[in-house]
Amino acid sequence: MPRVSALDLPDVPKGHLPPHLELQRTRVLCASDAPTHTETIQYSGAYASVGVDNSLRLDQFCRDFRVEVIRLTEDDMEFDMVGIDPSLANAFRRILIAEVPTMAIEKVLIANNTSVVQDEVLAHRLGLIPIKVDPRLFEYMSENDTPNEKNTIVFKLHVKCKIKGPRLTVKSDELKWLSNGSELPLEMESHTSDPASKQKTYTAFTCSQEIELEAHAVKGMGKTHAKWSPVSTAWYRMLPEVVLLQEVEDEMAEELVKKCPVNVFDIEDVGKGKKRATVARSRACTLCRECIRGEDWEKRVALRRVKDHFIFTIESTGALPPEVLFTEAVKILEDKCERVITELS
Repeated sequence: MPRVSALDLPDVPKGHLPPHLELQRTRVLCASDAPTHTETIQYSGAYASVGVDNSLRLDQFCRDFRVEVIRLTEDDMEFDMVGIDPSLANAFRRILIAEVPTMAIEKVLIANNTSVVQDEVLAHRLGLIPIKVDPRLFEYMSENDTPNEKNTIVFKLHVKCKIKGPRLTVKSDELKWLSNGSELPLEMESHTSDPASKQKTYTAFTCSQEIELEAHAVKGMGKTHAKWSPVSTAWYRMLPEVVLLQEVEDEMAEELVKKCPVNVFDIEDVGKGKKRATVARSRACTLCRECIRGEDWEKRVALRRVKDHFIFTIESTGALPPEVLFTEAVKILEDKCERVITELS
């Protein structure tokens, strides 16, 4: 009997993967008692034995990649990014958090603070206030630069409680923009040179609480300090996929519907008094695994995640609209890719 190569046997497919290998390549399987891990098989020779080229090609990426906006409001955005590797999805998330620039208060000049809040705590709280200004209109300021209208925004805060009056709750709308820049002198004049100044005594009793300060906002990025991060959060999850492996009917269908806390399943009438469970909202699945807990339920329901389909959510701090954050992050990622290509060439 002549020798025959294993690749020439009729039960070995060529040019395409068997269903179980294709499932392994494109999906993450979720078991009832095991954590899920994202593993992508990207090296070109992974399936060479069955004649499948698994290399990552630019033409394939351009054909498969797409972005679909699902929800867009003033403060948040949800979109699907399809056809990318988890490493690129995570790079996009990190760029949103740490590399899209914004304006934030960096320097606080306190002229007077007799409030119950310490100077350091007050300055820290001011730094975390989102500044609703387009950072693209401003330049970065280095240590050697002089603050000017191109790199600095100046705000003034001056509030004072009346004698025997109630305490004030100071909010961000008390910050007043100084269009002409700082009003504080570089060196404080001596109190003796001002005839209207109060004469110094052995005590310094005050009957009211007062805050008087200037806050200088400059351009920066979240990787320097979190106050420059333009998002409250930016996160993603892989698209869930819920599959019924066999028909789930009648009482078991009702039990399956009750198992799911986010109403992924529905019941449809198939006639003759019979009911059948269907997957109606697989996108809403949180992979809590309640539907596959219990005897034999893993044989009826399969939970998977699509490896190259990511559901992104961007929540803006309010400084910039979420769609602007998206486009700026894309530009930064594009610049990074171009630098890598230039270095490699």
